[in-house]
Amino acid sequence: MTPRRFTRRVRGTLRRDPHGLLHGGPPTQPALRPIGPEVPSDSHVQQVLDLCMQVGEVLLSSGENAEETTARMLRISAAAGLPTVDVDITFTSITMCCHRGNAAAPVTSMRLIRYRTLDLSRLAQVNRVVERVERGALDVRAAAIALDTAVRAAHPYPRWVATAGWAGLAASVALLLGAEPLTAVVAFVVTALIDRVGRLLNRWQLPAFFQQVCGGFLATGSTLLLFATGLFAEGTRPSLVVAAGITVLLSGLSVVGTVQDAIASYYVTAAGRAAEIALLSAGLLTGVVLALKIGFTFGVTLEVAEALPPGVGRFSVATAAAGVGAACYALAGYAPLRSLLAAGLAGAAGWATYGTGVQLLQLGPVAATGAAAVVVGAAAGLLRRRGGVQSLVVTLAGITPLLPGLVAYRGFYQLAVEGVADGLVTVTLALGIGLALAAGVALGDFITRPRRPRPGGPAEADEPVGPRAS
Repeated sequence: MTPRRFTRRVRGTLRRDPHGLLHGGPPTQPALRPIGPEVPSDSHVQQVLDLCMQVGEVLLSSGENAEETTARMLRISAAAGLPTVDVDITFTSITMCCHRGNAAAPVTSMRLIRYRTLDLSRLAQVNRVVERVERGALDVRAAAIALDTAVRAAHPYPRWVATAGWAGLAASVALLLGAEPLTAVVAFVVTALIDRVGRLLNRWQLPAFFQQVCGGFLATGSTLLLFATGLFAEGTRPSLVVAAGITVLLSGLSVVGTVQDAIASYYVTAAGRAAEIALLSAGLLTGVVLALKIGFTFGVTLEVAEALPPGVGRFSVATAAAGVGAACYALAGYAPLRSLLAAGLAGAAGWATYGTGVQLLQLGPVAATGAAAVVVGAAAGLLRRRGGVQSLVVTLAGITPLLPGLVAYRGFYQLAVEGVADGLVTVTLALGIGLALAAGVALGDFITRPRRPRPGGPAEADEPVGPRAS
């Protein structure tokens, strides 16, 4: 009798023996393949990360917002063959990680931001290196050499040229506020003194808070001393010297970058910038109030000048002075010479918009400042699309004539002499003007910015966050 043959289904491979019976074998395991993109060697990954980190350090320390800094770093890494990277930026550090799937461990690098500087010429050179890397004109090694050369290069102008730029900014601000030529000259000399003393204190590594205290004290104390000696004739407006000096000291604060980071959801970076602005503003307030108190003790009081009545001639002079002041700010920041004209036009356009809003449309100072900042931000966004002139130069220089130096001095004066209640109201108004400046620049830049797809993001990233109707 022929035995019955049984067949058992086994997951795996079935084989037939010599007697014709089927036997189940163990399942065959396919060879594992790496998941994710293939990446170059460890040394190449580290070179690319180091290049991106150095670019991010220059951009962030120069006042660029975190969103733009992150986008530049991601574009460099993608152009160099590393598309799967993450960038995390805080106020004082940059962290970058390259993911390599299950083929190898990820590579992470971190760098601390230990300095804050304003060198728009170096920023322009670094941006040119970034653009050449994106076009494929430079490999990683050549880009690292070019970037190191740009970072270590000396300033394009002597330091006295930068001092003249800050002093010219103060004189221009005094003129657009309605000062006489003598008052503008005094503002020029006092601000030049503040800049030279500030450089000396910076060489001694004095913290920025105390540098602001010294700057505010020098701006107010020098004006009080000159006023007590009888230099200013009857009918002049010496308080505009202090207002111009405060405007110059406020121009170094990263108000625009703070609001842009907050709008782009970089809350940690925005909080760090806001803390720095609050601390430096407190130092400026301390210096001005201290000088006013000393002057009040000796019977010298520097009252706040009132605004001049509007007129066609006055509007033209103020607009021209705003343009010159913006160009002087760009010069003080070591901007390339070809960008001075663009900075001046942005400053004149911003002030003309502000004057039109206040005089013709009867807008308040906050709303008119916001509208002027939108114009400046739009100009910066258009220049970003066309290239040639760095948008950060136009942004920073264009809003400088709109900074609330006179309003801030009025608030400081009220805090020192008149009373805390009135002073807090005026200081809050100055804060509102500063926020309107930053928000308007961010809106204008967003309107004119070219739309790019989110790098590596899912398709659902374009959908709004929150409950959706069924």
